[in-house]
Amino acid sequence: MATASEPKVDARTGTPTTGHEWDGIAELNTPLPRWWLWTFYACIIWSIGYWVVYPTWPGITGFTEGLFNWNSRSAVVEDLNELQTIRAPGAAKLAAANIGDIEKNPELLTIATATGKAAFANNCAPCHGSGAQGAKGYPNLNDDDWLWGGTLADIQQTLTHGIRWDADKDTRAGDMPAFGATGMLKADEIANVAQYVRSLSGLPNETGADLAKGKDVFAANCAACHGDAGKGNAELGAPNLTDKIWLYGSDTASIVNRINVGGGGKMPAWGGRLDPTTIKALTVFVHSLGGGK
Repeated sequence: MATASEPKVDARTGTPTTGHEWDGIAELNTPLPRWWLWTFYACIIWSIGYWVVYPTWPGITGFTEGLFNWNSRSAVVEDLNELQTIRAPGAAKLAAANIGDIEKNPELLTIATATGKAAFANNCAPCHGSGAQGAKGYPNLNDDDWLWGGTLADIQQTLTHGIRWDADKDTRAGDMPAFGATGMLKADEIANVAQYVRSLSGLPNETGADLAKGKDVFAANCAACHGDAGKGNAELGAPNLTDKIWLYGSDTASIVNRINVGGGGKMPAWGGRLDPTTIKALTVFVHSLGGGK
């Protein structure tokens, strides 16, 4: 408990006390080191100078611009403009080149890869991962499995107009029906077809479902998009069910859920956000990751 008394001189150190005492322990009135005080005063003087030469004080409609007339925003703009000037010759070559010829030209391929890699990190990595490895519901761009086609033209189309992006009339479209939610299939039919779908890629029948009945359900409801053999259809965005690559998971619960709720993921139409040259570079970069056709 703190108490206050008349300041005294500590008998052991000879230092006056402040008069404050906690549980019998008196607080010494030790002065701050001189070097610390001078440093503190210098910082105060420095701050006053900083207030004068740099933008500091907010006003009703703006802020003080400072004697140097400098701010971080204008510095960034200046750096970006300088970068654009440096990149301009390469960007012009890239813009003029046919996208099919870029990978054949080492210089253009280097420019496209560097530009595309930067664009990917800024725009695509939050969903597809920094290494384009994907995640549940977000495709891995390093493999050779493409929902909407893996040619340069296919990738450029997908990037430009997006997937199921309502604001773009040319977007990739095609949804899987919600077979369970809409009552198109009964629970036992879903259970059978789920195991049949697993069997297409060599996975075991986890529930003892009737695979023959599941095959019939598949033929009547799923084959129209995925094909009779389950090989998929890139024009509809219907995945290949035989390649052991699963966007939403291969376990029974995940497959049953997809059959129940249907639908599909979305991707922005980058044509309204990125310039055509950047999209061209991004197309080449994604195509070069290892899964381009």
